[in-house]
Amino acid sequence: MEAIIFTKDQFTELMSKLDTIQSQINAKANPKQETYLGSVEFLKLLDVSKRTAQTWRDEGKISFSQVGSKIYYKLSDVEKFMQENYNKAFKSR
Repeated sequence: MEAIIFTKDQFTELMSKLDTIQSQINAKANPKQETYLGSVEFLKLLDVSKRTAQTWRDEGKISFSQVGSKIYYKLSDVEKFMQENYNKAFKSR
C-alpha cells in the first residue's frame, strides 16, 4: 500500500472541495418544493365549508396565498394547523 502525504494547505483545499461537493449533492437530493392546495382540495381534505375556511383565514388561523380571486394553501401550513389543533384523548382504554 502506498502512502500519500499532503501539506496542510493541500489537505484544507481537498476538504473544502469535498464539502462543496457534499452540499451540492444534498441540494439536489432534497429539493425544497412546496405543495400548494387549491380551495377545492383544501375544503375536501379538511371536510369544511367555504364559509369555515373564510372564517379561519379572517381570524388568521390558517395562512394562505391569494392570486386574483384564487386562494391557495401550503400543504405544510395545513399540516401545521392540524397539529396545533390536535387534542390528545383524555383517558386511554
